[in-house]
Amino acid sequence: MAITLNINNASHIVDIEPETPLLWVLRDSIGLTGTKYGCGIASCGACTIHIDGQPVRACQTPAAAAVGKQVTTIEGLSKDKSHPVQQAWIEVGVPQCGYCQSGQIMSAVALLAKRKSPSDSEIDAAMSGNICRCGTYQRIRAGVHRAAKIANS
Repeated sequence: MAITLNINNASHIVDIEPETPLLWVLRDSIGLTGTKYGCGIASCGACTIHIDGQPVRACQTPAAAAVGKQVTTIEGLSKDKSHPVQQAWIEVGVPQCGYCQSGQIMSAVALLAKRKSPSDSEIDAAMSGNICRCGTYQRIRAGVHRAAKIANS
């Protein structure tokens, strides 16, 4: 079945089953591989994207749920890493292996859209659904604080 999706401000017509997880549509049908497969059960956060500005787990979101909505992936934040969260991640040196980082960044972007200067506890709560197997949680928190400063300056 052909469905139309608006991904990163571009329209994509894909011939898929409507219940196909959005993760596989993004990666396999459209070629946006920045969104990662982690656990497949929406527990690790590696596949976090935004639908209409809200963070969702692409591995468990059927493609049909995104029809008529704006999907944003890590590739859609900026073409040149100029988004405040991407800048902060680079400045602070957040990633270690980097596998979880697109999901971490997308969760941080969603948090900062709601809270301009979040506290440590707000950051911890918002990021708790994203697992970092390298344990860079202190740097992630520092990155969110730095992104808030960049965005608010």
